[in-house]
Amino acid sequence: MSAVREQPPEGRYGRSADARADRTLKIAGAVLGTLFLAMIGWFGWHYVAGTKISAEMIKFDVVSATEVQVHLEIRKDDDAKGVCTLRSRSEDGTEVGRKDVRVDASGTRIDEVYSIRTTAQATNAELLGCTAR
Repeated sequence: MSAVREQPPEGRYGRSADARADRTLKIAGAVLGTLFLAMIGWFGWHYVAGTKISAEMIKFDVVSATEVQVHLEIRKDDDAKGVCTLRSRSEDGTEVGRKDVRVDASGTRIDEVYSIRTTAQATNAELLGCTAR
């Protein structure tokens, strides 16, 4: 009977596995992974804690060929002031109206309807975002 080799011939398939290099790579990967997760956590916390004003569009109504009404619910800190940007588009996607709404009222929740004047028949309205000032 002949003996069966369990390892490939020496030098035939490149360098043999180096345990020290593997350990170094594992440590470097763990450190980089931890730093990446910490960075993602910091960005998430900064986004949530840094947002002093946010809004949600409840509904919109195309009133006429030149007007769209948008119902917004705005949530903010009591002393925060800001601007929310609304946009309206036509059926082919062209922007036909845009309005910056100032949010200066006191309170933590504002529920109001705003009108956007349009240059053509609009088919939708959207809230682009709110920024604190």
